Amino acid sequence: MTKSAPNLHFVLVCVFIDMLGIGLVIPVFPLLIGDFVQGREQQAFWYGLMSMAFGLMQFLCMPMLGAISDRLGRRPVLLYSMAGMCINFLATAWAPNLACMFIGRIVGGASSASMAVASAYASDVSTSDNRARSFGMIGAAFGLGFICGPMLGGLLGSVHLHLPFYVAAGLSAANLLYGYFFVPESLPALLPNAQRAPFDFQKINPFTALLKLLRRTELRGLVVVYTLTTFAAMMLNVTWVLYTTFRFNWTPRENGIALFCVGLAAAVVQAGLLSWLMQRFGEVRLSMLGMVSGAITYVLYGMATQGWMMYVFIICNLLAFAAGPALQGIISKASHASEQGELMGSLQSISSLGVVVMPLVGTTILGAVSNLPATDWRVGSTFFLCALMQAAGIWVARRYFRQHHLRFSAATLENG
Repeated sequence: MTKSAPNLHFVLVCVFIDMLGIGLVIPVFPLLIGDFVQGREQQAFWYGLMSMAFGLMQFLCMPMLGAISDRLGRRPVLLYSMAGMCINFLATAWAPNLACMFIGRIVGGASSASMAVASAYASDVSTSDNRARSFGMIGAAFGLGFICGPMLGGLLGSVHLHLPFYVAAGLSAANLLYGYFFVPESLPALLPNAQRAPFDFQKINPFTALLKLLRRTELRGLVVVYTLTTFAAMMLNVTWVLYTTFRFNWTPRENGIALFCVGLAAAVVQAGLLSWLMQRFGEVRLSMLGMVSGAITYVLYGMATQGWMMYVFIICNLLAFAAGPALQGIISKASHASEQGELMGSLQSISSLGVVVMPLVGTTILGAVSNLPATDWRVGSTFFLCALMQAAGIWVARRYFRQHHLRFSAATLENG
């Protein structure tokens, strides 16, 4: 293996390719399942089950892989992750039945640790002065991969449903080879095993961070708001492709374009407009405006009668992309500086749990209404439930901000 100094380029490529590969299959995976089942209800059920299996394995294995990387090193875990994702994509493309496809999803979920371990690699190779910049670059690579992936996947899927999976597998394999031959370990080579973090079984329990967060009574209201908002977004993500396919007969190409617009809108707001919006409205008001915008847009998604309306609603919902960062900022300011790492990890655990729960909930509801006429308002039931969760989050947030008026009034008045 060629010797080289640890650097950030590898993890940036790793995160970008992993997100590109995941994004590639989003517009086509639900449709591929349709080739193995009879009827829309079965298609929705199996898609939800496989999405839940992927999310469950990710939720259970990510803390364990992070702990293993502390003990054995980042490089072997990253290589394992790339190999697992490659197997996942190939197993899905070659699957002769749903059982083989299900196994591929389990392997993919168990190995999709690139984001957490890549962040640890970046921390190893960065100084305290440029560490925040390194994390920002990883976030940019993550977003760029997710923006490009669905668009490319939609275009490839329009040629053949299996093609995006082969391309995703090829990208993962190329990343694996690059990492194996050119990328060194980021933990100090001379650091003896005795000085590395011990493998603590408490660290691999994915519920530990959640339980600690729930014990924080002063944050409980904000955690409920964050959970409702995050779970609503997860339901939107998991049901979007099937909903637009059932209601508007969209192809992978049209879904790829729509998802590209979503990713681009999120990037424009979070990377370009967020600072100005924070200064203009303040975190509290911006989070409320974003949640209100999201709730209204969920209703409009569910009531849409023409496919072109979905593009319009995406563009008109820019403020919703600022709600999550604003909420995270409020939660962060309500905690001590020494607790920030643990706190952000706990919030990530909530997002991971949403990936487990919401696919099955959303696809069950969508399957129940999938055979109704496209003009029936009940076809949009999943989005109406998203709107209800968002509305509940708004109600809880208002109560919390009023009860903690002194804590937030100064910032609100200053930015009002």
